[in-house]
Amino acid sequence: MTETVLVTGSAGFIGYHTCKRLLADGFRVIGLDALSDYYDVALKEARHADLTHENFIPVIGKVETPGLIMDLFQSHNPNYVIHLAAQAGVRYSIENPRSYLESNINGTFEILEAARAHPPKHMLLASTSSAFGANTQMPYQEVQRAEHQMSFYAATKKATENMAHSYAHLFDLPITMFRFFTVYGPWGRPDMALFKFTKAILEGTPIDVYNHGDMKRDFTYVTDLVHGMRLLMDAVPQRPADGVVPKGDSLSPVAPHRVVNIGNNDAVQLTDFIAAIEAATGLTAKRNLLPMQPGDVPATWADAELLKTLTGYQPKTDVPTGVQAFVDWYRSYYRPNEAAAS
Repeated sequence: MTETVLVTGSAGFIGYHTCKRLLADGFRVIGLDALSDYYDVALKEARHADLTHENFIPVIGKVETPGLIMDLFQSHNPNYVIHLAAQAGVRYSIENPRSYLESNINGTFEILEAARAHPPKHMLLASTSSAFGANTQMPYQEVQRAEHQMSFYAATKKATENMAHSYAHLFDLPITMFRFFTVYGPWGRPDMALFKFTKAILEGTPIDVYNHGDMKRDFTYVTDLVHGMRLLMDAVPQRPADGVVPKGDSLSPVAPHRVVNIGNNDAVQLTDFIAAIEAATGLTAKRNLLPMQPGDVPATWADAELLKTLTGYQPKTDVPTGVQAFVDWYRSYYRPNEAAAS
């Protein structure tokens, strides 16, 4: 019998790629998305349109709407849940924190309550590398303390990790929280650096380079991320009977709850990332050097050993390859006028 996966945020960048992979693997997918106007709604609609498939059931609505998720659980009885719906973006959380409270906190609460009433086999909930906050010990390991989040976005995502742990403990719900690092690739978000840089370079306008380019990110190609998530679906956490957790494992001693990094296990200098875009476009960027933005961190770098231990997999797409794929998609999708930049 075909198994069902509920994917929230299905018209989002990562959600779209996740649904595409699950459909290819033979799952029935219930895709929930609000099609919010945080960025270009037409891009989100195009992603959903590209998911046309007999096993894809799109639902338009906000994850935080009381009762909506419960109705979906009752109607479709999902075997798995991949919760990606969230208000994203570090900088926007300074301007509009309430949207993060409603979508990230309230939305996750609705998911947990529905799962409590209709338990799935496994729930995978999206967190973020930003949850590591002010931690400067690199690479980031899941077992490190993460208590000093530096943006409200990061604070809400860390809060959802704690909320999920309590439900896992109280109701024996198997939950994996996966911390994304900087995800990029085709169909990416317009508010992300790769999209903004590519657009500006092709148009011949300056790019804003924060902290004067002295930043490092663990850039993770989107299909690598999705492959890691797909493998984690089968790595269902179990509450340890004796409370003993293997060294290096973030499994809770009192709940079937685990935190897993999905990253490329490499810290790439921002200037090298920009150089890859220049190589892919064949153009030179005009740089507008700026100080660090509030709430941002100078570096992220994932230790991906736990993912490898659990699944045997480690993301490996290099930046030049991934950036070239994005630029090719961007040119094909937007067909930009590059006369000003050439």
